[in-house]
Order: sequence, then C-alpha cells, then structure tokens
Amino acid sequence: PVLGSLQQAMRLEKCFFCSSTIYPGHGICFVRNDAKQFRFCRSKCHKNFKMKRQPRKTRWTKAFRKAAGKEMVVDSSFEFEKRRNMPVKYDRELMGTTLKAMKKVAEIKSKREKAFHKNRMSGNKQREKEDNLRELKQNIDLIKPAAVRAREKLLSEAKEKMAED
Repeated sequence: PVLGSLQQAMRLEKCFFCSSTIYPGHGICFVRNDAKQFRFCRSKCHKNFKMKRQPRKTRWTKAFRKAAGKEMVVDSSFEFEKRRNMPVKYDRELMGTTLKAMKKVAEIKSKREKAFHKNRMSGNKQREKEDNLRELKQNIDLIKPAAVRAREKLLSEAKEKMAED
C-alpha cells in the first residue's frame, strides 16, 4: 500500500501553562481526578502548575503577555486557530481553497501584529528622549562646556610644543 495516502496530520497540543506548541512524543500529561487533562510542554510548566502559580502573573507566559497588553488579544483571525473536533469528508477542491484561505489569514494576521507592535512602540522614542534629557540634567556637571575643552586642548598643545623646544 502507498503510505502517502494513509498519513495523518500530527496532533499539536497547546501547553496549559505557557500556551506553547507541544509536538507528539513531547511534554507531560497530568490527569486530574475529574478526568480533566492538563498538557505541559516541559517540566518548568508542570512544576509551576503544581506550585499553583497563575499563568497570568508569570511573566514568561503567553497569558501574561496578553493580559499585560503586550500581544494582541482580540482579533478575528484567532477564530481560525480554535480546535474543531468534527471530522470533515475529504474534498480536493475544499482542501485547495482551505490552504489558500490559511495563507491569506496568516498574511492578514502578520500585518495586524506588525501594526499592533508599531502602535504599541509609538511613544517609546519620545519617552526615551525625555529620559535622556532628565539624565543629562542630573549629571550636567560631568560634561565640560565646549569652550573649556577647546582652551584645555590649546594649553596641552602649547605645553607639548614647549617640551619639544
């Protein structure tokens, strides 16, 4: 038999704690008494879960980034990432249109993420400039005026000439 026709797509899970992708054969699965499954990508996530830490308060998780406004939260493109458990009968035409749509959605999503990032970083230059000016005002005594530097340069050159003669 031809193996290509029997191949199935990999089932990629999401880590319960950090929301990263878990590939087949990786990670840990914890099953609670009520049969709820928790999948973790690595022991770091599993240990944090056992210590009852909140993913929204742990800085390196996806949940924290979304809660803190560092990543997009509301966008219609996230609807496409939701898991669907109903099997669909294979149709070549449908598959082709689906692949085209997936490419289009990925393109739109990347544009929106870039716009979100640009909007989020828009005030940084002004803030950085203000910080630099504040630091300059605090440490102004460390910077010598240009006239003083020029005079010292002339004096040092004159001393060098006298030393040569």
